[in-house]
Amino acid sequence: MPDNDTLIDAITNLLSPLLNAMEALSYVARHLHPPELTALVASVGEVDPPLRQGLAEFRNLEWPEHLAGFAERMITAGDAVCLGFDGLRAAAQMPDGTFEAYRGIRQNAKAFAALYPIATTLPPINRFFLDDAGRADEALVSRLAMVDAARENVGVIHIKNDKNRDGEPGNPRGGFSMYVPEYYDPDVACPLIMALHGGSGHGRDFLWSWLRDARSRGAIVITPTSIEGTWSLMEPEADHENIARILAFAQEQWNIDPAHLLLTGMSDGGTFSYISGLQSTSPFTHLAPISASFHPMLLEMMDADRIRDLPIYLTHGAQDWMFPIDIARNAQQALTAAGAKLQYREIADLSHTYPSDENPRILDWLFASPLGAPSTNG
Repeated sequence: MPDNDTLIDAITNLLSPLLNAMEALSYVARHLHPPELTALVASVGEVDPPLRQGLAEFRNLEWPEHLAGFAERMITAGDAVCLGFDGLRAAAQMPDGTFEAYRGIRQNAKAFAALYPIATTLPPINRFFLDDAGRADEALVSRLAMVDAARENVGVIHIKNDKNRDGEPGNPRGGFSMYVPEYYDPDVACPLIMALHGGSGHGRDFLWSWLRDARSRGAIVITPTSIEGTWSLMEPEADHENIARILAFAQEQWNIDPAHLLLTGMSDGGTFSYISGLQSTSPFTHLAPISASFHPMLLEMMDADRIRDLPIYLTHGAQDWMFPIDIARNAQQALTAAGAKLQYREIADLSHTYPSDENPRILDWLFASPLGAPSTNG
């Protein structure tokens, strides 16, 4: 059995390269743009070799029983990230490797899921699962380090949302994943973020797009999975009603602030946040569609009173190749004309990817007041 110094060295030699490589995959996810894929992959080409070396040494040790679970999670995360880099390199060699690159990037969600249960065991992992402001908040870091790991109904929760069993008999889609801050106080109402994944996505993966920010800011996040392969854009009733049921369940179990109910989503999820969130029956107080499709005729089918004064934070990338930027500009004009309280963010270097660095801005806007933020073209 290795001595303590050997085990500590092995952890140190794996942990830093692992977290660095996960950040690099997140960087690629944020900046992925098809014409620049080869150069982007090359820019992170030196990141994973230290991870692979540290992982090999870590794997070859015999870990004591009380650290076996920890070691298994570290190895699972390391393997997932290595597969992610392998996928990116393969994508860079293809004539059109965009979707292969997306598949590689999704390995990062597996790494996040493997590491989070051991987030409070080591300070670097604890800080990794916070946003920039949270990492600098020593009181928050200490508070999270001392949370009760056995406390129920907090942390990461999955309800009928096993991605690996989708489509099996008795395991339909339509479940959800969620995060409740470990320091949740039932006497304090929490804002809620209902975040919808993109086409062909899954709520279990999309949870990680928001967890750092929610953990840092004390918000509850729910990431439902669409009933079919993507959101029911043409016949929205099924997904709309399912989201309403999920919200009602959460409101029964936790103290949720009725003045700060955000419906947001990426790509098809952003489009569905329009379709569902603009309905007169929608319970959500704020909408934040991201990289979404939009047609002005949508507003003709909606309740004008619902749209008037509704706080909406619209985010779109100037480099978006799937839904060109003119779609967002048309949405800006139509929603403003309809009286929505619109915050419009056109991001110059954003393609058709999720801008996780926009989350803090969205939360600042959400928390500004129950009525949202004033209209601007920032």
